[in-house]
Amino acid sequence: MPTRVLIPLAAGFEELEAVTVIDLLRRAEIEVITAGLEPGPVTGSRGTVLVPDSTLDAELEGQFDMIVLPGGMPGARHLEADPRIHDLLRLQQSKGRFAAAICAAPKVLASAGLLDGRSATGYPGTLNVAEFPRVRLLDDPVVVDGKVVTSRGPGTAMDFALRLIELLAGAERRHQVEDALVRST
Repeated sequence: MPTRVLIPLAAGFEELEAVTVIDLLRRAEIEVITAGLEPGPVTGSRGTVLVPDSTLDAELEGQFDMIVLPGGMPGARHLEADPRIHDLLRLQQSKGRFAAAICAAPKVLASAGLLDGRSATGYPGTLNVAEFPRVRLLDDPVVVDGKVVTSRGPGTAMDFALRLIELLAGAERRHQVEDALVRST
């Protein structure tokens, strides 16, 4: 069975984060399903319109190796307000599968209880110790704590996506994808 990743898209998602993760995971031959919270195209925070592969309702019964939440505002706020997202994240955790979030979206993981007792990172100011005292906040670009992966923001999107590839498909596949990108060091 192929490795499957669900990426929910909410109005106001951060384009750089969503598209980078979608693109790089697909380059790694990981099956990526984008799902809009509502039917139809979804407009990002900078006006870019994406047509999701599916709707969230259609994917609620799906089996996914990882769920990845892009950040952006108000996209992350829409994800956090959707009880279906919280249910999916908790189910993912109960099955020992990966959940990942970048930028403002780690707050969604925290709200769903997935960051309790874990180390995490996010966009500065989106996670605070007063609201989430059980989260150990770090400033690292990407933080992996068990089956939970978090990242800082648009500038860390490529590192985040490459780490997700490594976790799902191994270091060799990550290096194949990364080498083809001709990244400067």
